[in-house]
Amino acid sequence: MNIQENEKNIQEIWALFRETDRKIKAMSEESERRSRELDERFKATDRKIDKVAGMFDTQWGKLMESLAEGGVLKLFQERGIGVYQIYQRARCRRNGRHLEIDLLLADDDVAVAVEVKTTLKADHITEFLEDMSEFPEFFPRYRNSKIYGAVAALRMEQQSERFAQKQGLFVIKIGGDGMTEMLNPTDFKAKNFGAEG
Repeated sequence: MNIQENEKNIQEIWALFRETDRKIKAMSEESERRSRELDERFKATDRKIDKVAGMFDTQWGKLMESLAEGGVLKLFQERGIGVYQIYQRARCRRNGRHLEIDLLLADDDVAVAVEVKTTLKADHITEFLEDMSEFPEFFPRYRNSKIYGAVAALRMEQQSERFAQKQGLFVIKIGGDGMTEMLNPTDFKAKNFGAEG
């Protein structure tokens, strides 16, 4: 083989390397483009799923509140707490903060704030107790009233029923024959979160 043929072969090999390198770069760029496109599709799908899940959670929450609402007045009246008004999703905004109570039961001198959950957990109770400590500030109409708290749920997790009762809260089970049932014993002494408490 002569020098010219060697140089020609070397040039052809370099040309093959450059062509291979160009194809690899093109494939890499195409792969990156497809990956970005796929990532955007996943993000769009995630947003749609989150939207549907949010709608489901909202509707499910409203269903739980409606199920609880049907019998709570009677449960408290049977316990000698003469509430006769019920408000769903009582909301108040003050000083840039807000408080929402799922169900608010009231009469002239008593208010009962009810937190409704599908599954009641200890951290829900802790959060609700914080809300109850602020209740008179957000709803000053009841400031001089007796103010009680209650939690209502379809399911109770990890001793949450016992924890809620130890905190002075009424506990209501949603479901069963009567749709709502008070789980506290008849001699239960609820905590008064109001002025007299």
